[in-house]
Amino acid sequence: MSSMRNAVQRRNHKERAQPEERKKWGLLEKRKDYKLRAADHRQKKAKLKILSEKARDRNPDEFSFKMMSSSVDNKGRKVADRGNEALSMDVVKLLKTQDSAYIRTMLQQVRRERQKLEERLVLEDQEVRTLKDGSEEKQGKHRVFVENEEEQEEFDADKWFGEGRAMPTASRLEVPAAWEDDEDEDDDEDDDEEEEQRPQKKTPSAKKLREQAEKVKQMKKFDKTRSRAQSRTAFRLQMVKKKERELVAAEEELEKQRAKMNNSVGGINKNGVKFKIRERKR
Repeated sequence: MSSMRNAVQRRNHKERAQPEERKKWGLLEKRKDYKLRAADHRQKKAKLKILSEKARDRNPDEFSFKMMSSSVDNKGRKVADRGNEALSMDVVKLLKTQDSAYIRTMLQQVRRERQKLEERLVLEDQEVRTLKDGSEEKQGKHRVFVENEEEQEEFDADKWFGEGRAMPTASRLEVPAAWEDDEDEDDDEDDDEEEEQRPQKKTPSAKKLREQAEKVKQMKKFDKTRSRAQSRTAFRLQMVKKKERELVAAEEELEKQRAKMNNSVGGINKNGVKFKIRERKR
């Protein structure tokens, strides 16, 4: 009969799921989940009981031979050996010497870099002042060859070289020469005869005005790029100066440590006690 009972299809019994109104609380806890949580709680409870018994039965006057080998510092903290081997004094002095040589080498490199940045900033400032002032200092020479003396006499430098500057200033580009002459004519209202004799300047064409506006735009873009480059160089110079100060402080600290190791200066030991070098009695 048991074999026939097993041959009949049975209904699969499923565990109840979380109700729809309680889905926000997550999955419904099943019996297997509860058993694991309860076992973990009982285990922790047993551990706490054992620890509390040990703390209750502890004897503060109990002696251990390890107390003889252990030590504490001035603040009562236990000092344990971490297994590191102490280096000899000669090895430590050699390491300090190598460290100071490395720091000295890096300090020389930083100083050279600082000098280059300072020179670059000075040169850029001088060039900016020259362009803004419109001075013609430090300009190169340009030689023009002509066929005969007549061409030499008729040679017009302004027409050949333009304004005669490598980088024209914004003040000369913004106002065309024809406009400047017109302003002068308006100012001299009393001299009517000179105005009649003076030839009338033609107004600049649209093409020339566009060229002048393009030149002004290029000049402004050039000034903006130059100012950004100067700000980047100045920021880099500040960082290099900060690194130089840190390296100088590290070098001084190493010199002090080496002097203390050689017993040539006094100081404060690790326990905060001041000491001084032994001096010969007089």
